[in-house]
Amino acid sequence: MPVEIERKFLVKDDSWQENAPRKLYYQGYLDRRNGPTVRVRRIEDRAFLTIKGAAKGFACMEYEYEIPVTEGQELLDSLCQQPLIEKYRYLVNFAGMIWEVDFFLNENNPLVVAEIELESVEQQFEKPPWLGEEVTGDFRYSNSFLSAAPYSTWKMEV
Repeated sequence: MPVEIERKFLVKDDSWQENAPRKLYYQGYLDRRNGPTVRVRRIEDRAFLTIKGAAKGFACMEYEYEIPVTEGQELLDSLCQQPLIEKYRYLVNFAGMIWEVDFFLNENNPLVVAEIELESVEQQFEKPPWLGEEVTGDFRYSNSFLSAAPYSTWKMEV
């Protein structure tokens, strides 16, 4: 059974950005209720359909299938709940690990979140100096929640 194990953090500055390659992502949700989510994602000239189970700690079941990009775009345009998530994903190498840093656009700007995928729940890793607060268990930072309640609509604590 495919399992995704990841940790998620806010990003406190942009020192991670130098020379980091990026790709533009569009993603939407066919179903984002509690429990499993069904996501459509387009990354440049590729598209994917992903089914994710509910998170249990740092892990969740994940099944991902590549689909024709034209069909992926049709799903994003016609069947996915709006608004779509739009973000740049940067790949940042730090201490031998690849971090995925998502720089959100439109309704979710100026949110920036970093994720690291791990081999096991117990795996240790070095935290880069640009990491902020860990938000791994906070459902508000899941992309499915951000598509329903964009970051720009949150009431920020003062």
